[in-house]
Amino acid sequence: MSGDVQRAETILRAACGDRVRTRLRLAPLTSFRIGGPAALYLEPVSDGDLVAAAEAIREARIEFFVLGKGSNVLIADDGFPGLVVRLGRSFRWAGREGDRLSSGGAMPLPALAGVALSHGLSGLEFGVAIPGSLGGAVRMNAGAHGGEMASVLETIDVFDLARGGRRCIPASEAAFSYRRSELPPGGVVVAATMALSPAEPSAIRAMMGEAREWRRRTQPLAEPNCGSVFKNPPGDHAARLVDEAGGKGLRVGGAAVSAKHANFIVTSEGARAADVVELIRAVQALVATHSGVRLEPEVHLVGNFDLAPR
Repeated sequence: MSGDVQRAETILRAACGDRVRTRLRLAPLTSFRIGGPAALYLEPVSDGDLVAAAEAIREARIEFFVLGKGSNVLIADDGFPGLVVRLGRSFRWAGREGDRLSSGGAMPLPALAGVALSHGLSGLEFGVAIPGSLGGAVRMNAGAHGGEMASVLETIDVFDLARGGRRCIPASEAAFSYRRSELPPGGVVVAATMALSPAEPSAIRAMMGEAREWRRRTQPLAEPNCGSVFKNPPGDHAARLVDEAGGKGLRVGGAAVSAKHANFIVTSEGARAADVVELIRAVQALVATHSGVRLEPEVHLVGNFDLAPR
């Protein structure tokens, strides 16, 4: 266990009641569909719930993790020994003011791209191909088809679970780079505002259609996966490097490199998180031997993993 979980549960129940869950299975909340339970789980419905979570983390000294749509994470087989926070439905909203679109952190990015389309606003078309929440997309500077969050973000509302309290951060101060940001490690992205551009809905719809079709044609959508496993090295593509090294079809237990897209790992019934991690390391070694490139994982590992080979 991480810290005093029982103490944390007492603090959380005093403020949040039955919204606090114990030993909740996390696998159904991730796109990999594998992984163990959370010692404590909370879906905040207000900043008040986040204040309680911050107090529990501070007073009980427990680990915590913020879960979005679960499309870029791998939960350990033993689960997570602390508190998992996943923004509730009250953080799923969107509103327009002129050419600016604001949204809650729990809003799915494809749905937000649809909202932008309905208002004739361009700039978020790439989001239709990213199956994550706005909060997760902001934190990792998600991108596709030549677009990324950093190119449209104006301000970010962050609730800092490590210190408590909400603050608004200008996007220029978030130090965005390829698939990362320098937002506070304990910060929950509760909302963000994006500056978009007016455009003909037909043109926006066409770009979104191309992105959907590309995703359908190139990605293993019918099998559990986490999206891209590795970041693209500068000037190259991880999928090309894995394919050229002979990595397609490589398998460890119930995890395999997709035959459809070499930068995707798919899982089958009975797969374990340990299988995925071992396969990631095998692919890294294969590519390093073949091309000298050390691929950096994009997927976030949550919980305790045995790093020794099986």
